[in-house]
Amino acid sequence: MPEQTRTAEQDQIIRDLAERFGTTLRGGALPGAGASLLAHMAGHRVHRRFEKRPVPDDLLRLLCACALSAPSKSDLQQRDIIVVDDPEIRARIAERTPRMTWMHEAPAFVVFCANGRRLPQIAAWRDKPFPNDHFDLLFNSIGDAAIALAWFQIAVESAGLGGCPISEIRNFADDLSEWLDLPERVIPYAGFCLGWPAEPGQISPRLPLEATLHRNRFSEAGLQEQIDSYDQRRAALQPATRQRAEARWGHSDSYGWSEDKARQYAEPLRDAFGAFVRGKGFSME
Repeated sequence: MPEQTRTAEQDQIIRDLAERFGTTLRGGALPGAGASLLAHMAGHRVHRRFEKRPVPDDLLRLLCACALSAPSKSDLQQRDIIVVDDPEIRARIAERTPRMTWMHEAPAFVVFCANGRRLPQIAAWRDKPFPNDHFDLLFNSIGDAAIALAWFQIAVESAGLGGCPISEIRNFADDLSEWLDLPERVIPYAGFCLGWPAEPGQISPRLPLEATLHRNRFSEAGLQEQIDSYDQRRAALQPATRQRAEARWGHSDSYGWSEDKARQYAEPLRDAFGAFVRGKGFSME
């Protein structure tokens, strides 16, 4: 598409992606049809502050239906969504995520679950064997839950709302499983807070496409230099407000994304989650 015929929406997509990846994509590749959806995706912003007004039940149900319209491996549909509006359960979850004030404030909260239970049930109901009780059952159900979560994010933003996924619910998966009455082979994948945004939000810079987009063969050529450059670009756009675990690692004058993630994963995280998954009846074999 010639430069002069681009719409304002298409120009915004290019600007948002340039801010996110640090490089300008060629405008000629932008289709006219579907630009609104691409604009939502390119301009995605995390929202953690919400207005006090509620999300109508009918709208939340619609957003969940859109999420469950997502592709599913072999049409197996191994994912479920639990709308959590019980004040007691919400309070328990918020108490276990004290750093996340948005868990207290979000008008709506849902939990995406990986469901490896229905297929064995269906096999038994139809008097068929089920020789696939192995790791692929878990892998497929997690994939289905992740895809549905991604579609939910797009649906939420398309409706003018905002939100953010909450993976920390897996830190207390045993308790959450009990609170939500999750049966065998159904496990929590992630929560999602949502509501009407109280502020515009920021675009989160991502690693350059040269580091994460490959053609034909995976390549790590120049990866360290690309990450160093990304650290500098991200620090300029979104400076760190604190340095993680300074008592252990000290203060860094060049604290960037990679230093933060290295410090974060220098501590054991969810090392009991595998035991929880096995305890829920999934095989790791």
